[in-house]
Amino acid sequence: MTLKDISNGPDWVFYLVAAVFAGIAVLLLSGKGAWLIAGYNTSSPEEKQKYDEKRLCRVMGSGAAVIAVFLLGVALFQDRLPASFAPVLGMVIGGTALVMVVLANTICRRKP
Repeated sequence: MTLKDISNGPDWVFYLVAAVFAGIAVLLLSGKGAWLIAGYNTSSPEEKQKYDEKRLCRVMGSGAAVIAVFLLGVALFQDRLPASFAPVLGMVIGGTALVMVVLANTICRRKP
């Protein structure tokens, strides 16, 4: 049984989600998408001063790019991947999100 056998939706959904993540990655990596970062865009100016905005955008954009590439790979090879790969997909996306949060709160903070 393959991943395509257990998927309920149309195939284009994987491609659409991968394209959305790729677009977000490009926007963040260009340094113009800080308004997309949840929590950062609603914080006070004093709180924003604690973070290096360019580095924060780079970290979030890199994470979004990793997720986009992984989703594109799954979309392209879903007829060859085993059904047991579905939990791996969730773990990779969740792990990438966790790494993004940790990096955002460590290397993206400015030194006092």
